[in-house]
Amino acid sequence: MIDLTMIWAAIIGFAIIAYVVMDGFDLGIGILFPFFEIGEDRDRAMNSIAPVWDGNETWLVMGVGGLLAAFPLAYAIILPALYAPMIAMLLGLVFRGVAFEFRWRDPGHRAFWDFAFTAGSFIATFAQGLALGALLQGISVENRAYAGGWWEWLSPFSVLTGFGLVVGYSLLGACWLNWKTEGNLQRQAVIYAGRLGIALLLLIGAISLVTLTLEQRYHARWLDFPGVLATAQVPLLTVIATWLFYRSLRLRKDIQPFLWALALFGLCLLGLGISIWPDVIPTRVTIWEAAAPHRSQVFMLVGASIMVPIILAYTAWSYWVFRGKVGKDGYH
Repeated sequence: MIDLTMIWAAIIGFAIIAYVVMDGFDLGIGILFPFFEIGEDRDRAMNSIAPVWDGNETWLVMGVGGLLAAFPLAYAIILPALYAPMIAMLLGLVFRGVAFEFRWRDPGHRAFWDFAFTAGSFIATFAQGLALGALLQGISVENRAYAGGWWEWLSPFSVLTGFGLVVGYSLLGACWLNWKTEGNLQRQAVIYAGRLGIALLLLIGAISLVTLTLEQRYHARWLDFPGVLATAQVPLLTVIATWLFYRSLRLRKDIQPFLWALALFGLCLLGLGISIWPDVIPTRVTIWEAAAPHRSQVFMLVGASIMVPIILAYTAWSYWVFRGKVGKDGYH
């Protein structure tokens, strides 16, 4: 019999990966925005994401909506535990979206909208990192309900993961601008990418080491023999991807640094999967315990099998249409 719970876990996992890939770089550009020269460079940075930024957030809606529909118990536990960072994330995304539109329509207050664009991007990214850290460190669950307090999500570890995601998205943003722009802005993006790559590698190492101390099962998954023979390949591949990333920067490649930065994110997500699988709430609730009834999963799968290919086709088409570099006139 087909395990629909596994299929839905894969669908939601894909939505999360797609969100990180597609919305990570435009949030990163918002975080880096104050470091760009006022005027042409800032305009070109924004124009590089203008055709795609709002569509990128489709995957966030799909991931959260899919969690509610396919794993309602997990949604009912996670949302109360992470109310504060989730509200902060949504407010940041709203503030950022408003700033994106009004920056062009209200040039008299452009400095304010530039600040709003950066603040919204930073808050949304940092809140996502906080939520990830809180989920990894453990959520208090009793009788299939959240049993912790309002501030349980806040800890040194969740703050560390918050800054780790800020640096990671900033790296994606710098690599995107290296790919999509030219001239002074591209040269600046290459410099930032080199510095952010080192910072991200250090943060990945720190977060990975602390994660091993959070739960005994995390430690066992990564270091017990013979499993360590497989899990050791993840840090090895991370080192290789980092070397290839810096090699592509040194050779002044356009798209390769972005792809290798995405590879680093992919390895981080793989490491996360190794640590928590098959739980949806680490060490508390498995995907099968949280799953919706079989009939509900079948009904939703019919809709997903229609809509996901349509979204993918539209997304691919929009990226293809705007595939070139952004010129000094602000157009692709």
